[in-house]
Amino acid sequence: MRIALLYLLLFSTSFLYSQNSANTSVRSTAVVVEPIEIEKNVDLHFGNVISSFNPGRLILSPDGNRTTFGVDISSANPGEVSAAEAIVTHGSYDYTVTLPETFKLYNQNNPNQFLIIDEFTVSPETSAENYDVLKIGATLNIQANQSGGLYTNNSGFTVTVTYN
Repeated sequence: MRIALLYLLLFSTSFLYSQNSANTSVRSTAVVVEPIEIEKNVDLHFGNVISSFNPGRLILSPDGNRTTFGVDISSANPGEVSAAEAIVTHGSYDYTVTLPETFKLYNQNNPNQFLIIDEFTVSPETSAENYDVLKIGATLNIQANQSGGLYTNNSGFTVTVTYN
């Protein structure tokens, strides 16, 4: 019995010293991507709009063209008209653009009077491998008998670009 116990003890200790782990070397890398950037070049200007007895809309496309429904514009005196424009520096990475759902413009002489901008549209134009020019249009909603005056909002609306 002692021999069997000694044999069992010797045999079982050899299991204790058998391989019970392994290792390998894992290399690692990282790529630091330059942050995405956006810089505004041009503000959004709808130009002069003639109020009506009915509500209406003025659609300013990203290419700067205006289309009206229920309101008039003067081709002889259009005022300042421009789609917004921003430069996005993004390297070779894809990104998304986020625009507000709505934005208010307030009458400078009567802040109780306002206009709503909605239906923002964006058209990115690739200018170079590392950056795009974003052209941004929107729809200006005019109430019936809208009070005349300059409507603005100095805080501006936010355009957010995010890497995918």
